[in-house]
Amino acid sequence: MSKRSLMNDHTATALGWTHTLSAKGLLRLVLLAFALAVFLGPFITTLVGSFDAGVTARSISLWPTDPTLTNYVDAADYGIYRYLSRSLIIAGGGLLAQIATSVMVAYAVAMLRMPGRRVVMALMLITIMIPEELIAVPLGLVLRDVPFFGVNLLGSVWAVILPVAVWGFSVMLMAEFMSEIPRELIEAAHLDGVGAIRMLTQIVLPLSKASLGVITIFGFNMIWDQYLLPLIAAQSPADYTLTVALRGLQGQGHASIGVVLAGSFLALLPSLIVYIFLQRSMISGITAGAVK
Repeated sequence: MSKRSLMNDHTATALGWTHTLSAKGLLRLVLLAFALAVFLGPFITTLVGSFDAGVTARSISLWPTDPTLTNYVDAADYGIYRYLSRSLIIAGGGLLAQIATSVMVAYAVAMLRMPGRRVVMALMLITIMIPEELIAVPLGLVLRDVPFFGVNLLGSVWAVILPVAVWGFSVMLMAEFMSEIPRELIEAAHLDGVGAIRMLTQIVLPLSKASLGVITIFGFNMIWDQYLLPLIAAQSPADYTLTVALRGLQGQGHASIGVVLAGSFLALLPSLIVYIFLQRSMISGITAGAVK
């Protein structure tokens, strides 16, 4: 049996699928169709409405009644593409910083057996459980006057990138995957004179490709969906991300429903693209967890 078919079999077993259709399988298909309708319904409505010149707040259609690109052209007048580019810069920079810090912290915790590693992991877990609203005011004060440096980051992309550069979920996930690497392999590499940096880049990271894909997907969505942080970090509406700007367009009532739907579809598109390109890593991560 090939490696691909073995992985597919493991994935099917982990998700509860079987090769024969039974009453349970039929029920599962019905539930899956219902879930697809629930989750894909808003997406299809947004996509179709963004290309419809006659769309209204109450119209729901699977095909535009008056196809047009006017909504996307008018979106430029409201600065949606400027907000989109700012969001992409923040998401890209924040994701790169988050992956780098997650890999280094997880490597130190899981592979170097550093003292106090359990305390570090406990602190990471605490940061996940703290609601963003509790740290909104302190975070705004810190961004206004960064300790030791005395600079004001408000109004810049760094005010959003730096707070998301460390995420406890990514650290814990990477540390869990790295801890599953056989210790015999690490000890053999140490005996061959492999240093810490080479160990990380040439041995540990290639064996953690699945987890890298998983933290990339979750990390990008976490940064992209930020609403409170960009709102705190902004000094003017020009500093908004696309997520915050869309809420402002809806509240002002100046933009048409079609323009808002066009902006909403543009806001959905990056997350969809990231998942499509990294879905194999996501499935590999699920399979690895199921096999363990």
